Amino acid sequence: MSSPYDDIIHLPRPSSARPRMSMAERAAQFSPFAALSGHSAAIAETARLTEARPSPDEACLQDINRLLQEAALPPRPRIRIRYFRPDARKSGGACVEHTGHIRKLLPAEQLILMQDGTRIPMNDVFSAELLEASPFG
Repeated sequence: MSSPYDDIIHLPRPSSARPRMSMAERAAQFSPFAALSGHSAAIAETARLTEARPSPDEACLQDINRLLQEAALPPRPRIRIRYFRPDARKSGGACVEHTGHIRKLLPAEQLILMQDGTRIPMNDVFSAELLEASPFG
C-alpha cells in the first residue's frame, strides 16, 4: 500500500542554521502573561473594607475634652484614645486606638501630641479613657 508521503517519510529531519534554544528559553515563551497588570491590586483595593466615621454626641465630646485636659496635667496619667483615621484612597477609614501619655495639647492646631511622638487630630477623637497615673509625673 502506498501513501502520498512515501517520498518524504524516510528523509532526515531538516535542521536550522540557527542554534537550538535552551530549555529555559523555550519554557519562558510559554510562561504566564500578565495582560491585566495591576488588575488584582485594583480588585484587592475595592474589596478592602473601611468603617464610617463615628459621631459622638455633645455630652460625649465634653467628657473627651475634660479627660484630655486631665491627662495633659501632672501626674500625666496614661490615657487610651480611640480616634478615626480617614482612608487616603476611599471614603471611610479605620477606628484606631492609642494608649500612652499626652505630652502636649495644641488647641490652635487641634492636635494631641503624645509622648511617643504620635500626633492625633482632636476632631477625630471619639472616645477617651484614663488608665492610671504616671510614676514619673
